[in-house]
Amino acid sequence: MAGDSPSALPVQLVEQPRLQKLKEMFISKFGSAPKFYARAPGRVNLIGEHIDYCGYAVLPMAIEQDILIAVEPVQSQVVQLANTNSSYLDFSTSVNNIQINKTKPQWHNYFLCGLKGIQEHFGLNNPTGMNCLLDGSIPPSSGLSSSSALVCCAGLVTLRANGKTLSKVELAEICTKSERYIGTEGGGMDQSISFLAEEGTAKLIEFSPLRATDVRLPSGATFVIANSCVEMNKAATSHYNIRVMECRLATKLLSKSKDLEWRKMLRLHDVQTKLGVSLEEMLTIVEDVLHPEPYSAEEICKCLGISLEELHSQILSQNMQDVSTFKLYQRAKHVYSEAARVLEFQKICSEAPANALQLLGELMQQSHISCREMYECSCPELDRLVDICLQFGAIGSRLTGAGWGGCTVSMVPTDKLNTFLKNVKKAYYQTDGQRLAVENNSLFATKPGRGALVFVEA
Repeated sequence: MAGDSPSALPVQLVEQPRLQKLKEMFISKFGSAPKFYARAPGRVNLIGEHIDYCGYAVLPMAIEQDILIAVEPVQSQVVQLANTNSSYLDFSTSVNNIQINKTKPQWHNYFLCGLKGIQEHFGLNNPTGMNCLLDGSIPPSSGLSSSSALVCCAGLVTLRANGKTLSKVELAEICTKSERYIGTEGGGMDQSISFLAEEGTAKLIEFSPLRATDVRLPSGATFVIANSCVEMNKAATSHYNIRVMECRLATKLLSKSKDLEWRKMLRLHDVQTKLGVSLEEMLTIVEDVLHPEPYSAEEICKCLGISLEELHSQILSQNMQDVSTFKLYQRAKHVYSEAARVLEFQKICSEAPANALQLLGELMQQSHISCREMYECSCPELDRLVDICLQFGAIGSRLTGAGWGGCTVSMVPTDKLNTFLKNVKKAYYQTDGQRLAVENNSLFATKPGRGALVFVEA
């Protein structure tokens, strides 16, 4: 249940080869045994892209790939971090002076986000030190939320090491806020599903207040993740935060045109709530108020009746100061239409009509087209991969995660799964030597997995 704390499961390490191996590596690294283990899963978003930070519900599920950390609380006030993957360097720091470097999104900075979030929440003056060995199975920069899973796992580790408890919802909210220390203005989907996921069901995740509702996926289809092998790091590129800002500016212009208190309005959802209209009506308002041509900073100031100086100091964030044009119409149009597709997807899953798979597939297609044309968060490789997946029998296929690289998610009839995997492998991965090298982790069927938890040795 969402109100509960993440559970602590006693496990026999003999039955868990991955934990057993992690324990052995931990002992050879630190000279003593871990006291507990924590895991937080990655996720795949089935539909609802780039709308969580606008206040709208999304529909993800957890995947089995995760971040797993072995932990030993220690007397010294030092956190020592090591990774089973030797390309990630060891790191150590005093727990009393957490510095998170935004300019370089290195792996340990994501751990420090979760650590700092819990420390600040409880105002821990004397936080415990820890030795931690991390093992990750989520491909990095793939749009499957490896960074948020690391933030969440670090939050859970810090919570337990310091003898504190929180509900899953509280943990998700703290980890959402604390990931912003690295400069990503995320909306909370990734952290929420990492904590609130349950095996066998996807979740409709709604915000303000945060809540999760089971969504039973239709039988007869399997969701398949395919990695385009184009890496996208949200904290290292500005695309993501520019979109967040374009949505914020669209919110201000729409609010001003309707005589709302535009200075207080931050998210596109707020405009709909204040006006008390449907998503369809919001789309009509977007057509009436915003023009498809990009807006200059000067034009935005004119619409809002403010100076350029005020725009730069009050509204645009630090890293947005050089952006000269903003596509407000396209971004708002995507958000309101995608928010409606999420609710439609949920409705079809709960009513389960005979043609459910076809209807869901159509929604996935519309979502991808909107991401590509209106939100411009696709890339040629993702578009090609979506086309290949559809060509070989997917009923629906779309980019998932932030985009600009990363993965696609496809809904495939279960009886066609094996031929689908074989054909996509041949068409996308085997035509390219670099992709072939990583294709084992790049194309896989998935089912809804469970959320974050703690293991203790039985």
